[in-house]
Amino acid sequence: MASPVMEELPKNSVLDPLKGLLLTYFMPESCYDEFFLNFNFLDVPCLKIVLSKGLGIGIILGSVMVKLPQILKLMGAKSADGLSFNSVLLELLAITGTMAYSIANSFPFSAWGEALFLMLQTVAIGFLIMHYGGNTVKGVLFLVVYFGLVALLLSPVTPMPVVMAMQASNMPAIIIGRLIQVVTNYRNGHTGQLSAITVFMLFAGSLARIFTSIQETGDSLMALTYVISSSCNGLIAAQLLYYWNSSPGQKKKTE
Repeated sequence: MASPVMEELPKNSVLDPLKGLLLTYFMPESCYDEFFLNFNFLDVPCLKIVLSKGLGIGIILGSVMVKLPQILKLMGAKSADGLSFNSVLLELLAITGTMAYSIANSFPFSAWGEALFLMLQTVAIGFLIMHYGGNTVKGVLFLVVYFGLVALLLSPVTPMPVVMAMQASNMPAIIIGRLIQVVTNYRNGHTGQLSAITVFMLFAGSLARIFTSIQETGDSLMALTYVISSSCNGLIAAQLLYYWNSSPGQKKKTE
């Protein structure tokens, strides 16, 4: 009499209750099986995926508040001394281009989500610069025009070549925008109301984005944008350290 064929029981993991969450945000099912069913935690391709996803989510969570110290510093001082509105405009151009390009190409939110939160906070900083410069009405007009243009850019009306051109313009926009701020700092002999926390967080975030953009999108244009952004953010971070003990008041006394 033939012995009955034993069916192989499905493997289970203690993390199965969290499987849906892990598959949604951190890894594909193949990596889940490799890690938690086969216990192979040294699978390099899966480690890269998890690291990239984790960094992406960390960057997005950090971006929710990354410019809040800068906003609070401006509101506390009731002054935007040391900040360049032109630099903010060019930064907005770069952020908006990245956001529109990512949405148009259906990149995962973990690859670009911080652009949304950075955009909202950068717009607030631009308004505060105008407000504390005595141009509140122009500041309100700036908000209306900007959000109107964003709505148009994200609509089906805007052709893909326009979106690609905006992404390509990110590199010169980032370089020029950061250099304007660098020159402003140099001429002032201090960094004014620039927030050290914000600058260093932006520098760290842009460095991490080089890896995540290569891993999650494979888009060389996105990766190059973050390489340039990291270099420029690093330059401003270096100025913050150099002018750490300088202030507007000290310069006035010197003069």
